[in-house]
Amino acid sequence: MLETVDELADKTSMRTACKMMGVPRSSVYRLKRPKPAKPETERSRSASPRGLSTEEREQVRDLLNSEQHQDKSPRAVYAQLLDEGSYLCHWRTMYRILEAFEEVRERRNQVRHPEYTKPELLATAPNQLWSWDITKLRGPVTWTYYYLYVMLDVFSRYVVGWLLAERESAQLAQELTLAACTQQQIQPGQLTLHADRGSPMIAKSMALLMSDLGVGKSHSRPHVSDDNPFSEAQFRTLKYSPTYPDRFGSLADARTWCQQFFTWYNQEHYHTGLGLLTPSDVHHGRAPQILDQRQRVLQQAYAAHPERFVKGAPTITQLPPAVWINPPTAIQNGETACEGNPHPSVTI
Repeated sequence: MLETVDELADKTSMRTACKMMGVPRSSVYRLKRPKPAKPETERSRSASPRGLSTEEREQVRDLLNSEQHQDKSPRAVYAQLLDEGSYLCHWRTMYRILEAFEEVRERRNQVRHPEYTKPELLATAPNQLWSWDITKLRGPVTWTYYYLYVMLDVFSRYVVGWLLAERESAQLAQELTLAACTQQQIQPGQLTLHADRGSPMIAKSMALLMSDLGVGKSHSRPHVSDDNPFSEAQFRTLKYSPTYPDRFGSLADARTWCQQFFTWYNQEHYHTGLGLLTPSDVHHGRAPQILDQRQRVLQQAYAAHPERFVKGAPTITQLPPAVWINPPTAIQNGETACEGNPHPSVTI
């Protein structure tokens, strides 16, 4: 721009050239003015004779960080010192001293919460990994709730046990766990039980029961709902059911509805995560026979009308061989699924 203005100014004048280019003359003159050279070394500011000495600054800092004053603002410390007949410096100076050490913040010792390890759990067959949680069902009036405990097999999505009560209780959770393990004939060292960190889940009595049963325990990280995805997904299916009411009239009414829902869910619900098999079929080992029968039906349809299958002979959707809660990074990136098995694992 500067070169163009100069060329026009040679032919007319600087005023006319700037007017034609639409720029102010002051900007052109400022750009043409040579910049002053910077000194090679910057002179350091000398300390003010009125400033605090290094020892006095350390004294102020130690006082502000002392156990007596660490939970007070510099203004409050300044006022208290005046009331005690002492003066070290103005409260603005106190702030400057703290700022020099990056301590204008909470100065008390803070609780450091431990870093919780992300649970990485794998299931390749039923009764290896269970997930459980508690959800609230609305009762007949406002602020009335019923608490639904649901224990779910992660591999088959089969509800191995459920319980409906008027309260959350570690005792009820123990009863449900014991009943489910007894019914499924769980052996010591066979099962891992995963849950979030609600009070019934982390109760000491619950931990002792699982130790007695030989059941491994796993917990979600605090405030991370994705660590318990299968239970959350199952609750969503429950509450988005077409027959799910806005409120239940009574505990007996809610229990009757849950009985019907879980019967449907286990026996009749074609689960998309199971290759459109029902949880009961997968949990009780009927999946291979059903998939073989479905494949024969597709082969017969292909033999009758191959022109209708533009991509060739159809194959049935297979049951995932492995299911993860928080798969390792390598599996999450698709590098491997289950060694020796070409089918991908289900990851949530």
